[in-house]
Amino acid sequence: MVLRPPVEPMLAQAAEAVPGPAVLRGGVAFEQKLDGHRALVFTPAGPGGRVLVQTRRGALVQDRWPDLVAAAEKQLPHGLVLDGELLVWDIEAGRLSFEALQRRAAARARGAPAQAARWPAYFAAFDVLQQDGVELLQRPYTERRALLENLFTDHALTAPWALVPMTTDLATAREWLESWTEVSGVEGIVAKGLASRYLPGYRGWTKIRRRDTTEAIIGAITGTLTRPHLLVLGRHDQAGRLRAVGRTVPLRSEVARQVGEHLAAAGPGHPFEGVRFAASWGSRDVLDVVLVCPNLVAEVSADRAVDHGGVFRHPLRFRRLRLDMGVEDVPRSGVGPGAAAG
Repeated sequence: MVLRPPVEPMLAQAAEAVPGPAVLRGGVAFEQKLDGHRALVFTPAGPGGRVLVQTRRGALVQDRWPDLVAAAEKQLPHGLVLDGELLVWDIEAGRLSFEALQRRAAARARGAPAQAARWPAYFAAFDVLQQDGVELLQRPYTERRALLENLFTDHALTAPWALVPMTTDLATAREWLESWTEVSGVEGIVAKGLASRYLPGYRGWTKIRRRDTTEAIIGAITGTLTRPHLLVLGRHDQAGRLRAVGRTVPLRSEVARQVGEHLAAAGPGHPFEGVRFAASWGSRDVLDVVLVCPNLVAEVSADRAVDHGGVFRHPLRFRRLRLDMGVEDVPRSGVGPGAAAG
């Protein structure tokens, strides 16, 4: 069977810790988890066909990635399907940029070439689903990985193509989780069974994001003052104005009661007045919030997905109130999760 889009990508379920080799029968491979957009790249079966780029949800978006398509036509063999992450490099900032990736992903075809010149795309491959027109879904991970590595070697693939690092050594995987996540664009690791097949749409892999403890100021809540549901958090910018940086996951009932004992309604002139808060990153749904006096500090657990402006893309996990800290001790807006105060 020849694979044609849309193909559901295999998915990962979240875990808190690195699993050991005994967790998955047949051993485990660990790959670095990159902070990009999941995508599949299809090359045509023969001359004259089109290179296709498919999103995780099945949309075809090759018109938004003309630089990647041109590179695929020049460098990749026919009859190939790669699974991986789309990444974008910000030339001016000299780093990977999720914000620039978002802009390119939303661009129309007319503006895509100009954006490609400013923010060139890269594709970090971690799996091969088809080669030479032969579908590989039933092959074990070890065989697919070997074919993928040989593809990069045989065709001398270089930028914009990259091979996601992999190891079977548990100590190396733990080092990646602790050290490599300091590198822009690396947010954790993914564990995959060495004998596992590629199962479209199935959460058969395990992802572990690095999480750090930091502090932020409670500026608003959903729910009520006595029983808050979740917290909207902020940090002061360099000018001293409170800026929203994220929200927590819903609080457990006993934690909500404890936090509610210290909340007070906001007075006039609250810095969040008139601000609309999205229910989740990139969502159009808006939270119904209650503004509170911004004098309480919350200790939270955060992963490494932080925008350049210091906004956390994923919900934070509330750990405790820091009644021993003043708001002046909280890191400034734009400082990442690793820069915890106190």
